Amino acid sequence: MKIHKVVCMLTLSTLLVSGCTSYQKSLYLQNEQVLNESLEGQLYDFRIMPKDELTILVSTTDPEASAPFYRKIGQSKEGSSNNTVGMQDAKLLAYLVDNQGCIDFPVLGSLKVMGLTNRECEALIREKLQPYLKEIPNVTVRTSNYKFSVLGEVGHPGTYTTDAEKVTIFEALAQAGDMTLFSVRDDVQLLREDSTGVRRVYHLNLTEADVAQSPYFYLQQNDVVYVKPTKAKVRTNTFNSNSSMWITLLSIVTSITSLVLAISK
Repeated sequence: MKIHKVVCMLTLSTLLVSGCTSYQKSLYLQNEQVLNESLEGQLYDFRIMPKDELTILVSTTDPEASAPFYRKIGQSKEGSSNNTVGMQDAKLLAYLVDNQGCIDFPVLGSLKVMGLTNRECEALIREKLQPYLKEIPNVTVRTSNYKFSVLGEVGHPGTYTTDAEKVTIFEALAQAGDMTLFSVRDDVQLLREDSTGVRRVYHLNLTEADVAQSPYFYLQQNDVVYVKPTKAKVRTNTFNSNSSMWITLLSIVTSITSLVLAISK
Protein backbone atom coordinates (compact mmCIF):
# COMPACT_ATOMS: atom_id res chain seq x y z
CA MET A 1 0.00 0.00 0.00
CA LYS A 2 2.83 2.40 0.86
CA ILE A 3 4.50 1.78 -2.49
CA HIS A 4 1.20 2.37 -4.25
CA LYS A 5 0.76 5.72 -2.47
CA VAL A 6 4.30 6.79 -3.36
CA VAL A 7 3.74 5.96 -7.03
CA CYS A 8 0.48 7.92 -7.03
CA MET A 9 2.15 10.94 -5.41
CA LEU A 10 5.02 10.89 -7.90
CA THR A 11 2.60 10.62 -10.80
CA LEU A 12 0.51 13.50 -9.48
CA SER A 13 3.61 15.64 -8.94
CA THR A 14 4.82 14.96 -12.47
CA LEU A 15 1.45 15.95 -13.91
CA LEU A 16 1.39 19.17 -11.87
CA VAL A 17 4.93 20.12 -12.91
CA SER A 18 4.27 19.40 -16.60
CA GLY A 19 1.01 21.34 -16.39
CA CYS A 20 2.80 24.37 -14.91
CA THR A 21 5.50 24.13 -17.58
CA SER A 22 2.94 24.07 -20.39
CA TYR A 23 1.10 27.01 -18.82
CA GLN A 24 4.28 29.10 -18.57
CA LYS A 25 5.16 28.36 -22.17
CA SER A 26 1.76 29.66 -23.31
CA LEU A 27 2.15 33.13 -21.75
CA TYR A 28 3.39 36.24 -23.56
CA LEU A 29 5.76 38.92 -22.21
CA GLN A 30 6.91 37.30 -18.98
CA ASN A 31 9.51 38.99 -16.73
CA GLU A 32 8.31 42.47 -17.70
CA GLN A 33 10.61 44.03 -15.09
CA VAL A 34 13.39 44.02 -17.69
CA LEU A 35 11.48 46.74 -19.56
CA ASN A 36 11.17 48.85 -16.41
CA GLU A 37 14.92 48.61 -15.91
CA SER A 38 15.59 50.06 -19.36
CA LEU A 39 16.11 53.83 -19.06
CA GLU A 40 16.44 54.57 -22.77
CA GLY A 41 13.60 54.37 -25.26
CA GLN A 42 13.89 54.42 -29.02
CA LEU A 43 11.05 55.34 -31.36
CA TYR A 44 10.88 53.21 -34.49
CA ASP A 45 10.87 54.78 -37.95
CA PHE A 46 10.00 52.86 -41.11
CA ARG A 47 12.78 53.13 -43.70
CA ILE A 48 12.31 52.96 -47.43
CA MET A 49 13.50 49.79 -49.17
CA PRO A 50 13.78 48.65 -52.81
CA LYS A 51 10.41 47.57 -54.29
CA ASP A 52 8.49 49.90 -51.96
CA GLU A 53 5.76 51.91 -53.61
CA LEU A 54 5.58 55.54 -52.48
CA THR A 55 2.64 57.90 -52.86
CA ILE A 56 4.08 61.43 -53.02
CA LEU A 57 1.97 64.59 -53.01
CA VAL A 58 3.41 68.06 -53.59
CA SER A 59 1.17 71.04 -52.85
CA THR A 60 1.51 74.83 -52.80
CA THR A 61 -0.84 77.79 -52.50
CA ASP A 62 -0.80 77.90 -56.30
CA PRO A 63 -1.94 74.47 -57.59
CA GLU A 64 -0.69 75.20 -61.09
CA ALA A 65 2.84 75.78 -59.79
CA SER A 66 3.02 72.39 -58.07
CA ALA A 67 1.14 70.43 -60.77
CA PRO A 68 4.28 69.42 -62.73
CA PHE A 69 5.72 67.69 -59.64
CA TYR A 70 3.25 64.88 -59.24
CA ARG A 71 1.64 62.42 -61.59
CA LYS A 72 -1.83 60.99 -61.83
CA ILE A 73 -3.27 58.25 -63.99
CA GLY A 74 -3.54 59.69 -67.49
CA GLN A 75 -0.71 62.16 -66.95
CA SER A 76 2.83 61.83 -68.31
CA LYS A 77 6.03 62.54 -66.36
CA GLU A 78 6.22 65.94 -68.08
CA GLY A 79 2.85 66.90 -66.61
CA SER A 80 0.65 66.75 -69.73
CA SER A 81 -2.72 65.11 -69.14
CA ASN A 82 -5.21 63.07 -71.07
CA ASN A 83 -8.36 65.17 -71.51
CA THR A 84 -10.55 62.09 -71.23
CA VAL A 85 -9.53 61.72 -67.57
CA GLY A 86 -10.86 64.00 -64.82
CA MET A 87 -7.54 64.99 -63.28
CA GLN A 88 -9.10 66.38 -60.11
CA ASP A 89 -10.52 62.97 -59.23
CA ALA A 90 -7.78 60.78 -60.74
CA LYS A 91 -5.74 58.49 -58.53
CA LEU A 92 -2.14 59.41 -57.77
CA LEU A 93 0.45 57.12 -59.32
CA ALA A 94 2.80 55.40 -56.91
CA TYR A 95 6.58 55.70 -57.34
CA LEU A 96 8.34 52.33 -57.36
CA VAL A 97 11.71 52.26 -55.60
CA ASP A 98 14.10 50.38 -57.90
CA ASN A 99 16.84 47.93 -56.89
CA GLN A 100 19.32 50.80 -56.56
CA GLY A 101 17.00 52.54 -54.09
CA CYS A 102 15.94 55.36 -56.44
CA ILE A 103 12.68 56.80 -57.71
CA ASP A 104 12.12 58.64 -61.00
CA PHE A 105 10.56 61.94 -59.94
CA PRO A 106 9.04 64.43 -62.43
CA VAL A 107 11.42 67.25 -63.41
CA LEU A 108 13.94 66.30 -60.70
CA GLY A 109 14.83 62.94 -62.26
CA SER A 110 16.38 60.11 -60.24
CA LEU A 111 16.35 60.54 -56.45
CA LYS A 112 18.08 58.20 -53.99
CA VAL A 113 15.56 57.46 -51.23
CA MET A 114 16.58 54.01 -49.94
CA GLY A 115 17.28 54.00 -46.22
CA LEU A 116 15.39 57.24 -45.60
CA THR A 117 12.35 57.55 -43.39
CA ASN A 118 9.24 59.04 -44.98
CA ARG A 119 9.91 62.32 -43.15
CA GLU A 120 13.51 62.40 -44.43
CA CYS A 121 12.27 61.68 -47.96
CA GLU A 122 9.84 64.59 -47.66
CA ALA A 123 12.67 66.89 -46.58
CA LEU A 124 14.86 65.75 -49.51
CA ILE A 125 12.15 66.38 -52.11
CA ARG A 126 11.26 69.72 -50.50
CA GLU A 127 14.90 70.82 -50.74
CA LYS A 128 15.22 69.71 -54.39
CA LEU A 129 12.01 71.53 -55.36
CA GLN A 130 12.84 74.93 -53.88
CA PRO A 131 14.77 76.22 -56.95
CA TYR A 132 11.65 75.60 -59.07
CA LEU A 133 9.09 77.24 -56.77
CA LYS A 134 8.53 80.64 -55.20
CA GLU A 135 7.52 79.12 -51.85
CA ILE A 136 8.41 76.14 -49.70
CA PRO A 137 6.06 73.33 -50.82
CA ASN A 138 4.22 70.87 -48.63
CA VAL A 139 5.43 67.35 -49.42
CA THR A 140 3.72 64.21 -48.13
CA VAL A 141 5.22 60.73 -48.57
CA ARG A 142 3.36 57.52 -47.74
CA THR A 143 4.18 53.86 -48.35
CA SER A 144 1.29 52.26 -50.22
CA ASN A 145 2.26 48.57 -50.40
CA TYR A 146 3.48 47.72 -46.88
CA LYS A 147 2.68 44.02 -46.50
CA PHE A 148 3.75 41.03 -44.41
CA SER A 149 2.85 37.33 -44.20
CA VAL A 150 2.02 35.15 -41.19
CA LEU A 151 2.16 31.36 -41.55
CA GLY A 152 1.88 28.29 -39.34
CA GLU A 153 -0.07 27.81 -36.09
CA VAL A 154 -2.21 30.95 -36.21
CA GLY A 155 -5.93 31.49 -36.55
CA HIS A 156 -5.87 32.98 -40.06
CA PRO A 157 -2.60 32.46 -42.00
CA GLY A 158 -2.12 34.81 -44.94
CA THR A 159 -0.59 37.97 -46.36
CA TYR A 160 -1.72 41.28 -44.88
CA THR A 161 -1.42 44.85 -46.15
CA THR A 162 -1.50 47.85 -43.85
CA ASP A 163 -1.45 51.63 -44.15
CA ALA A 164 0.47 51.96 -40.87
CA GLU A 165 4.13 52.96 -41.00
CA LYS A 166 5.07 50.52 -38.25
CA VAL A 167 3.73 47.10 -37.23
CA THR A 168 4.95 45.06 -34.26
CA ILE A 169 5.22 41.27 -34.23
CA PHE A 170 2.23 41.15 -31.86
CA GLU A 171 0.11 43.38 -34.12
CA ALA A 172 0.92 41.09 -37.06
CA LEU A 173 -0.12 38.01 -35.07
CA ALA A 174 -3.29 39.77 -33.92
CA GLN A 175 -4.26 40.43 -37.55
CA ALA A 176 -3.67 36.73 -38.25
CA GLY A 177 -6.04 35.66 -35.46
CA ASP A 178 -3.33 35.13 -32.80
CA MET A 179 -1.32 31.96 -32.22
CA THR A 180 -3.22 28.79 -31.35
CA LEU A 181 -2.73 26.81 -28.14
CA PHE A 182 -0.62 24.36 -30.17
CA SER A 183 2.02 26.94 -31.17
CA VAL A 184 5.64 27.29 -30.09
CA ARG A 185 5.75 30.76 -28.55
CA ASP A 186 9.40 30.79 -27.49
CA ASP A 187 10.81 30.28 -31.00
CA VAL A 188 8.84 32.28 -33.58
CA GLN A 189 10.79 32.58 -36.83
CA LEU A 190 11.07 35.78 -38.82
CA LEU A 191 12.28 35.61 -42.44
CA ARG A 192 13.61 38.97 -43.66
CA GLU A 193 15.29 40.17 -46.85
CA ASP A 194 17.59 43.19 -46.54
CA SER A 195 18.25 45.94 -49.08
CA THR A 196 20.98 43.85 -50.75
CA GLY A 197 18.73 40.82 -51.28
CA VAL A 198 20.27 38.71 -48.49
CA ARG A 199 17.67 36.61 -46.63
CA ARG A 200 18.05 35.62 -42.99
CA VAL A 201 15.91 33.89 -40.37
CA TYR A 202 15.68 35.44 -36.90
CA HIS A 203 14.26 33.74 -33.80
CA LEU A 204 11.98 35.57 -31.36
CA ASN A 205 10.95 34.40 -27.89
CA LEU A 206 7.53 35.94 -27.37
CA THR A 207 7.22 34.54 -23.85
CA GLU A 208 9.84 37.02 -22.61
CA ALA A 209 9.11 40.74 -22.29
CA ASP A 210 12.57 41.73 -23.56
CA VAL A 211 11.40 40.79 -27.07
CA ALA A 212 10.06 44.36 -27.15
CA GLN A 213 13.68 45.55 -27.16
CA SER A 214 14.64 43.31 -30.08
CA PRO A 215 15.61 45.00 -33.37
CA TYR A 216 13.14 42.60 -35.00
CA PHE A 217 10.16 43.58 -32.82
CA TYR A 218 8.93 45.86 -35.62
CA LEU A 219 8.28 44.22 -38.97
CA GLN A 220 9.62 45.45 -42.28
CA GLN A 221 8.26 45.31 -45.79
CA ASN A 222 7.65 41.70 -47.01
CA ASP A 223 8.63 40.06 -43.70
CA VAL A 224 7.39 36.49 -43.23
CA VAL A 225 6.46 35.31 -39.71
CA TYR A 226 6.34 31.55 -39.15
CA VAL A 227 4.80 30.05 -36.01
CA LYS A 228 5.86 26.45 -35.46
CA PRO A 229 3.45 23.78 -34.12
CA THR A 230 4.17 21.99 -30.85
CA LYS A 231 5.32 18.38 -30.90
CA ALA A 232 1.99 17.39 -29.36
CA LYS A 233 0.14 18.89 -32.34
CA VAL A 234 2.40 17.07 -34.81
CA ARG A 235 1.94 13.78 -32.95
CA THR A 236 -1.83 14.27 -32.90
CA ASN A 237 -1.96 14.94 -36.63
CA THR A 238 0.32 11.98 -37.32
CA PHE A 239 -1.81 9.73 -35.09
CA ASN A 240 -5.02 10.86 -36.80
CA SER A 241 -3.47 10.26 -40.21
CA ASN A 242 -2.15 6.82 -39.25
CA SER A 243 -5.45 5.93 -37.57
CA SER A 244 -7.33 6.56 -40.80
CA MET A 245 -4.89 4.36 -42.67
CA TRP A 246 -5.13 1.52 -40.12
CA ILE A 247 -8.93 1.73 -40.01
CA THR A 248 -9.02 1.43 -43.78
CA LEU A 249 -6.66 -1.56 -43.73
CA LEU A 250 -8.66 -3.19 -40.93
CA SER A 251 -11.85 -2.76 -42.91
CA ILE A 252 -10.25 -4.40 -45.95
CA VAL A 253 -8.89 -7.32 -43.87
CA THR A 254 -12.28 -7.77 -42.21
CA SER A 255 -14.03 -7.81 -45.58
CA ILE A 256 -11.56 -10.33 -47.01
CA THR A 257 -11.85 -12.55 -43.91
CA SER A 258 -15.65 -12.47 -44.09
CA LEU A 259 -15.51 -13.37 -47.77
CA VAL A 260 -13.13 -16.30 -47.14
CA LEU A 261 -15.33 -17.64 -44.30
CA ALA A 262 -18.40 -17.35 -46.49
CA ILE A 263 -16.73 -19.27 -49.32
CA SER A 264 -15.37 -21.97 -46.99
CA LYS A 265 -18.85 -22.66 -45.65
